[in-house]
Amino acid sequence: MNQQDDRRFGKEKRLLQSAQFDRVFAGKCSAADGILVVYIAANDGLGSRIGLVVSKKVGNAVRRNRWKRRLREAFRVQQGRLPHNCDLIVIPRAAVEPPFERLCRSLVGTAKRARKKLGQRGA
Repeated sequence: MNQQDDRRFGKEKRLLQSAQFDRVFAGKCSAADGILVVYIAANDGLGSRIGLVVSKKVGNAVRRNRWKRRLREAFRVQQGRLPHNCDLIVIPRAAVEPPFERLCRSLVGTAKRARKKLGQRGA
C-alpha cells in the first residue's frame, strides 16, 4: 500500500452509527479552543476515526456542509499528527470559518489536549 492510500478517507475512518457517537460523548473527555470542541475516546486499535456534529447555529445547510467538507479534509491531511487509536467527535464553535491552515492547527491542538486529558484519566 502506498502513502496515498494511507491518506484516503474511507468509511473505516468515520463514526457512522449513533452508538459510536454515544460512546464517545459518554466518556466526557473533551478539549476546546475558539474554533473547535473535540471529544475523544480510545477505540481499541481501530486507528483514528472522526465524527462531525455541525449544529444549525453555524448557519444554513450550505455553511454546515462546507464546515463538514473542510473538517474532513483537515482530518485527512493531518492524520499523522492526530492521536492514534482514538475516536474524535469534532464540533465547530465559530460561525465564521477560519483559514484552512488555522483550522488544521486547531484540530491537531485540541485533539492532542483532549488525548492528554484522556491519558490522565486512565492513569
